[in-house]
Amino acid sequence: MNTIIRYIASLYFWLELNLISAILFPISFLVYLLTFPFDKQLRILHKYTCLWSFIILKINPMWRIRVTGRNQINPAETYVMVSNHQSGADIIVLFLLWTHFKWVAKRSLFNYPFIGWNMRLNRYISLDRASTGSMKKMMVDAARTLKEGNSVMIFPEGTRSKDGNIQPFKTGAFHLALENKRPILPVAIRGTSQAIRKGGFLINRNFNIRAAVLAPIAYDDFRESEPREIAEMVRQRIKEAMEKD
Repeated sequence: MNTIIRYIASLYFWLELNLISAILFPISFLVYLLTFPFDKQLRILHKYTCLWSFIILKINPMWRIRVTGRNQINPAETYVMVSNHQSGADIIVLFLLWTHFKWVAKRSLFNYPFIGWNMRLNRYISLDRASTGSMKKMMVDAARTLKEGNSVMIFPEGTRSKDGNIQPFKTGAFHLALENKRPILPVAIRGTSQAIRKGGFLINRNFNIRAAVLAPIAYDDFRESEPREIAEMVRQRIKEAMEKD
């Protein structure tokens, strides 16, 4: 794409993202009001949020996205879900898993108009990476969320990769899985780093965005391991999946 077309396409994407979000947020609030009395886990609201992302991606002509391995997900199970993190596009792509979970996401996202407000409605879990106290609170909130029967989605790299290559994994997600005796569900994402560069405005045309759900790792398979060992094992599985065609 030449520069002028990229600027036009990028402007279209960001306007579309914000316009669709502005239209859909009031419906999100209505869904919350109507379902909260009987849906304490907010499963219906989360499913609506998955639809929100689906609509945004469906009318974006620049990306073709393929999600595989949804059959690996047991909807009756509660997982610690972990994914590599390549760009801001990862979040909207991972909603296409169409399964119930609560995000762990950086606190600043919760202040973003419409999208962040919807994250608050869904009771996703906020984290300030610069604050030790916030990290401890996140672990407490995530453990409570698991006990309530919600899977938790975490990016164990902690921040987006600058070049698309997978970074070392932090151990918080794996402490969480050990302490709560929950299985780990790895997800590998490829191609989003080219779609939106970290910190960039310009959108790139990319027909090769892939999200692959890998086989769950049962608690009994890592119960005797240290969190760092588990982190590296899961990282290698995701790395290998990213390298496959």
